[in-house]
Amino acid sequence: MAELLCSFNKDSLTIKPPKKASFVLRLMLSAFAMACGIYICSICLKQMNLQNKKKFLFFDDFERPCYDTVVDRSQIPYLHYPKPKTFNRLECAGNPVRLFAIVSMQRSGSGWFETLLNSHVNVSSNGEIFGPKSRRDNASSIIKTLDKVYNLDWFTSSSKNECSAAIGFKWMLNQGLMEHPKEIVEYFNDRGVNVIFLLRRNLLRRLVSMLANVYDKDAKLLNGVHVSHVHSDEEASLLSKYKPKLNITSLKSDLRGMESTALKALDYFNSTRHIIIYYEDLIKDPTQKLIEVEDFLKLPQMNLTSQQVKIHKGALSEHIDNFEEVNKTLSGTAYEKFLQADY
Repeated sequence: MAELLCSFNKDSLTIKPPKKASFVLRLMLSAFAMACGIYICSICLKQMNLQNKKKFLFFDDFERPCYDTVVDRSQIPYLHYPKPKTFNRLECAGNPVRLFAIVSMQRSGSGWFETLLNSHVNVSSNGEIFGPKSRRDNASSIIKTLDKVYNLDWFTSSSKNECSAAIGFKWMLNQGLMEHPKEIVEYFNDRGVNVIFLLRRNLLRRLVSMLANVYDKDAKLLNGVHVSHVHSDEEASLLSKYKPKLNITSLKSDLRGMESTALKALDYFNSTRHIIIYYEDLIKDPTQKLIEVEDFLKLPQMNLTSQQVKIHKGALSEHIDNFEEVNKTLSGTAYEKFLQADY
C-alpha cells in the first residue's frame, strides 16, 4: 500500500507543471504587455503634441517667407518681405521685394532713366527723396527716411504699393550721400540695397545742361513755368534756344571737380552690390542697357518706355555762347574729347 502511494505521488509530481516556470512566464507576459502599452501611449502623445504644435505655429508659418527653390541662394540677402504700417500687402505679402538706389548727379539723365524704370509694372522709384535738407541733416535722419521708403510707407505718384518687386529712389551725390558714406554703405550692405550708378562721361555737356536749367528757374521759358524735363520736340527746341556763357577761368577746375566727385563716390560705395550705367551708353543702346538693369534687379524683362525728350541735341557749338573760347581753353587737355562728342 505504501509502495502504491509513493508511486502515485511520483506520478502526480511528474504530471504537474513546475511552479517556478509558470511564474517566470507570467512575469514575461506582463512585462511585454506593459512595454506595448508604454509604446502605444508614447505614439499617441507625440501625435497630440505635433497637432498642438501645428496649431500654435500656423500663423508663424504663414508669416514666414518661403524661398522659391529656383532662386539663387546667394540672392536671398537681397530679398525682402516688407510689412508696411500704412497698408496691407494682401496676396503679395509672400512676394519678395528688392531694394535699390539710383546714385547720380544732376543733369546726367537720371530723370529720364527713372521714368524708364517706372514704366516697368513691378518697379516703384520715388524720385529725389533727399531733396529737402531736413531729411539729410544727419545720418540718423537719413536712416529714418530710408527705412520708411524701403518699408513701402513712402507714397508718390510712382508707388505701386503691395505688388512692387523693386522699390527705390534717386539720390544725388550732393544730397548728403558724400557727407555720410560710412553709415550709408553699412546700411546698404546690411539691408542688401542694390546701387545703380548713373553717370555722364561728357561733363562739359552736363555743365551746359546745368547752367541752362538754372537760367530757366528764373526765366521760365516754357509758358511762364520752369521745367527740368520736356515731352515734345517743340518744348525741347524752345528751351535749347538759351546758350549759356561758360566761365573760362574756372572751366577746367569745374570739370575736374565733377570728375573727382564721381570717382570718390565709386570708391566709397565699391563694397556694395552695384552696377555702373553711363548716360551716353543708355542713349546709344537703351534696350541693351535696360536689359542689364533688369537682370541686375532680377526683374522680368519688359519693354520700358519714356515720354521725355532730350533738350540739347547736336553739336556743342550750337549750345554754348562763347564756344570759341571754350574750344581754345580745352584744346590739348584731357577734356578736349568733350568738345566733339555727342550726347
